[in-house]
Amino acid sequence: MIPLLTRRLLLTLPTLLGVLVVAFLLLNVAPGDPVTAMVGERADSATIARLRAELRLDDPLPAQFAHYVWGVVRGDLGRSYITQRPIVQDLRERFPKTAELALAAMALAAVSGITLGVLAAVRPGGAVDRIAMLLSYLGVSFPVYWVGLLLILVFAVALQWLPPSGSGGLAYLLLPALTLGMRSIAFLARMTRAAMLDVLSSDFVRTARAKGLAERAVVLRHGFRNALVPVITVLGLDTGNYLTGSILTETIFGWPGLGRYVLTAIDKRDLPAIQGSILFMSVVFVVVNLVTDLLYAKADPRIAYD
Repeated sequence: MIPLLTRRLLLTLPTLLGVLVVAFLLLNVAPGDPVTAMVGERADSATIARLRAELRLDDPLPAQFAHYVWGVVRGDLGRSYITQRPIVQDLRERFPKTAELALAAMALAAVSGITLGVLAAVRPGGAVDRIAMLLSYLGVSFPVYWVGLLLILVFAVALQWLPPSGSGGLAYLLLPALTLGMRSIAFLARMTRAAMLDVLSSDFVRTARAKGLAERAVVLRHGFRNALVPVITVLGLDTGNYLTGSILTETIFGWPGLGRYVLTAIDKRDLPAIQGSILFMSVVFVVVNLVTDLLYAKADPRIAYD
């Protein structure tokens, strides 16, 4: 396990360098001037020239890139053009909110999706199976923004049970977590059902039943344990997506997380904030995928890493 961890960590370095290069080049060739976005179009040319010099925007692209990479190596992602604060400080304040939303969505998706999948696989073709598959198809079909607006309309406007936006206690978390986790509930239900049906038809499951084990023990101890690998894959990928791609959900519900921060930075063309956020989210995604790989061996001891 240790050699695998070391090898994977070394492989992440060129990946993150590639992400940094692509983000830097794309943002620097995109139309628009960040200085104009900061001071407005009516600012005089002397002010614009002074700011461009202070922000090193007049330097050649290789010099700008080298300066940025040196700052990243030292743990300095630069300062936001808009907030005038270190990017690291902004990320430190925003990411816990995104992590809170992501973990809530993951927990909701795992409990609901896996439960539906297991119940559907126990009696394939039954009423629970048909209802679970119908819900999963609906969950996959509806886009995130439509689900969010519908939940706000029903539970916040019509029934007035939950607040429509903002952050605070559990009441503020339910609607955005359900919106973010809806597609995962659908995917997990379908994936768990398929994996369980495959495992429950295996020879070792028939042997366990022939020995007289209770059906509950057969399903949970022998079936579910061996069906966990594809489920862990979906959970790992979706968790990475929650942590790095919740822009729509955070925008709809006014959630003060990293997604809204990135969207605001893009709107204002805040280059250091965008670059720092992209690099940070890439690191998070890589770490989540690495943890997912390590969990495979815990779920299924037959998996070996060379």
